[in-house]
Amino acid sequence: MAERRVRPGRTDWFRARSAWLQDQTATLRDAPFPRRLAAQLIHIHVLDTATRLAAQTFLTALPVLFVLAAFMPQEVRSSASDSIKAVLGLQGASLDEVTGVFHPKGGEATTDTFGGIGILVTLLSATSCSRILQRLCERSWHLPHLSGRLAAWRWLAWLLVWLAALVVQGKVRSGFGAGDALGVVLYLITATLLWWWTQHLLVGGRVPWLPLLPGAVLTSAALTTLAWASRIYVPHSMNRSVTQFGPLGLVFTLLSWLIVLFTAITLGIGVGYVLAGQGRLAVLLGTPESPPEEEDADGPAAP
Repeated sequence: MAERRVRPGRTDWFRARSAWLQDQTATLRDAPFPRRLAAQLIHIHVLDTATRLAAQTFLTALPVLFVLAAFMPQEVRSSASDSIKAVLGLQGASLDEVTGVFHPKGGEATTDTFGGIGILVTLLSATSCSRILQRLCERSWHLPHLSGRLAAWRWLAWLLVWLAALVVQGKVRSGFGAGDALGVVLYLITATLLWWWTQHLLVGGRVPWLPLLPGAVLTSAALTTLAWASRIYVPHSMNRSVTQFGPLGLVFTLLSWLIVLFTAITLGIGVGYVLAGQGRLAVLLGTPESPPEEEDADGPAAP
């Protein structure tokens, strides 16, 4: 009991930590851009965050693929399969390995076996990815952490919207049949909107919409570039890995590519905060001079 009474002092530590971060942010706001950028990249732990996001996405992707294959109508399976092919530019052996997931053998037996367990695993793994993304957005904007009971529905909403976006990616990349030129424009616009909404959702609406726009645009531009670069790099790399190492080679290549993608996402969101606080752009976007404090019924949240 004596030890339990000492631990509330940790609340004071969290409060002091939050105040210190806000002081640092206010100080850096007047610093030269290179110094602010360097401090921001150190603060958000770019490689560590990107690696964690890639690992969680990979662990989430497999259950999602099996759930789609086991439960969804044939039209949705075909659309999701086309989207995976378009996103990664798959062909040959690697395409057979991935698309085979969408045509499981066993029919109703597979659905019955995978049922509740598949849905539970999918939701748990996907919300893990959502939580890491939430921490990235909060750290990028130097915000205290939003408690799980206030953010849980946001994790699920993020999952559902991104699953829907995944299913239609193939059509978006092809410009809905109009060609790659329109596909690039549509992908750039939809990616911007999705990452703009993602930031606003996961920070709990504590930052106005406009200041979040630079991060969304940077992230979208980076992902659009990587999406078309993947058509050149990923197919050859995956086919070579599958030939040499079998399905395990597919894991190595896909995970490496995911780390590259999430490094771009981490940089886009983190650098977006720095740009949104720059001079005239900060005035134009109405960027807050200091991050808002958030407290819940359990006391101040930790940064």
